[in-house]
Amino acid sequence: MSMPQLILAAGTVQAVPLLDRLAPARAAGFAGISIFAADLEALAADGVGLPEVRARIADAGLFVSEVEIVGNWLPGAPAKANPAWLAALLDRSTGERLTGLADAVGARGITVAELQGVACDPATAADAFARLCETADGAGLHVALEFVPTGGIPDLATAWAIVRAAGRANGGLLVDSWHFFRSGSDLALLAGLPGDAIRSIQICDAPAVPEADLDREMVRGRLLPGEGELGLAGFAAALRATGTTAPWSVEVFSDRLAGEPVDIVARRCADAARTLLQGEIDG
Repeated sequence: MSMPQLILAAGTVQAVPLLDRLAPARAAGFAGISIFAADLEALAADGVGLPEVRARIADAGLFVSEVEIVGNWLPGAPAKANPAWLAALLDRSTGERLTGLADAVGARGITVAELQGVACDPATAADAFARLCETADGAGLHVALEFVPTGGIPDLATAWAIVRAAGRANGGLLVDSWHFFRSGSDLALLAGLPGDAIRSIQICDAPAVPEADLDREMVRGRLLPGEGELGLAGFAAALRATGTTAPWSVEVFSDRLAGEPVDIVARRCADAARTLLQGEIDG
């Protein structure tokens, strides 16, 4: 296993305007970034169009791994009361819209998750995921399905069943270490997946004992790799067993990190990821 490409996730630096993340990400050694749809909306409001965003990212020597996130795509009534701003963002972040944004900025794919607690049978979910894949395939993009323990697709087994049933070559999984461990997902199942089923990897750490409010911990209380007790070495070993070539994204939603300068955050994230991955390579 060689050192994979590293991605600075939008969630880690979401308080920093997108274009201000580029130079720090490159200086820290990241190969690419992910982008929230909201990042592009903010730039558009300032008069910065998608062609300029694409050019600025390329000029910085970076690529876009994915535009995130289609979170309201399954039929059924939401069971979670999201804030009005988030509900509105999810409503307009359709597969068609994010495919267009991702294509315009030169991204490799889009991410998809179920964030509203919609209950949906596996066959219906697989059909909906297949339609998203077909839309994205027209632009040459992949679709990475992320399981979220507080959502309607809560764990690896459920997500993998949907991806497998959908049967689309450009469809696969986004495997996030926080979601993996907080959902009680199985390392043996992960290690047994085909490598091409994994489109994206996100890493962070957390304490062994979860907070009572998982939604709060998910978006405000994550730790850098190596600062917690999630068993990331085993997670990395399981992913190595798959033979995946997906990039590794450092996604650390953290109130504490949000108060630090972006160049320091980028450097700390890159160093933590390299320490974890070098240990796996050496092992």
